[in-house]
Amino acid sequence: MIEHPIIAAIALVMIFEGIMPFIAPKAWKNLLLQLAQMEDHHLRLFGAIMLVAGAITFNYIQS
Repeated sequence: MIEHPIIAAIALVMIFEGIMPFIAPKAWKNLLLQLAQMEDHHLRLFGAIMLVAGAITFNYIQS
């Protein structure tokens, strides 16, 4: 059993966030450059979609 689920969750986020720059650093840089050029409302929409998808996924795995 996981003693500290918040720390485990943060560790998993760090692992997933590190995969792309480790495997394909050039593609990751290009992605960041494209994100920097996007308009704020598009980034907010993307963020909102990711928040909802994460909340639905979290709710699904908790039940």
